[in-house]
Amino acid sequence: MTLEGKVAIVAGASRGIGADIAKELARAGAKVAVGARTEVVRDPRLPGTIHSVAAEIAAEGGSALPVVMNVRDPDSIEAAVQRTVEEWGAVDILVHNAAIFVPGDLRTAQLRHINVSLEVNVRGPVLTARAVLPHMLARGEGHIIFVSGGGGAMPGPGPYPEPAEQTSADGFFGPAEAFVWHFTQTQARQLQSARVSVNLLLLTRRVRTPGNIFAENDPQHPTLEFETADSMGKAAVWISEQPVDAVTGSILVDTDVCEANGL
Repeated sequence: MTLEGKVAIVAGASRGIGADIAKELARAGAKVAVGARTEVVRDPRLPGTIHSVAAEIAAEGGSALPVVMNVRDPDSIEAAVQRTVEEWGAVDILVHNAAIFVPGDLRTAQLRHINVSLEVNVRGPVLTARAVLPHMLARGEGHIIFVSGGGGAMPGPGPYPEPAEQTSADGFFGPAEAFVWHFTQTQARQLQSARVSVNLLLLTRRVRTPGNIFAENDPQHPTLEFETADSMGKAAVWISEQPVDAVTGSILVDTDVCEANGL
């Protein structure tokens, strides 16, 4: 299968992993809606907007549409999906990459930060999938891909080798990822008869994207040397090319997918 004629929405695609996935989908022939909040660069540590990514895709000969999508806002999500459908008539693929880290732990995190974490990392994937689903059902099939890191794995019972205060993990992000892992397989099971595949694409290693190194990047003299997530983009394309009844409910590791399929 190829992605020619397919329409994809990538949520969280103004930079980093989401942008890399959007570009690879476009290279594979898909029309790509580049979804995110950022229309203007406001912090030099976070270069990239939905417009710049769409322009890069167009410069390579691909089809891209910048769409404002704030995954904390149900109306914004619905509007982005509707704009995509108005432009291209369908949605075949959703890649949900939008996520956020919040500072602090249960003792120190501000309530507003906890709320943002839950709204983006837990509610966001649910509402985005919910918004595209009617269009996939109308199409007769579809692919939903949630992007995650390894934080969804349980840390296991203690005592632990080092005090929790010395670990750098966001105490809310891992549990949110665990929800998405479970949600992926629950929805895959429920949507299988509707020919909508739902899979989780797991990042194997830290990729030094603008968002990933934001907290350590000097705001006065920021480094703009970032890593790309080519394996994530290629793996997302491979998943999207598979028959919907062949791969669903899977937790797929980016490098494993690439190695197994010669990508």
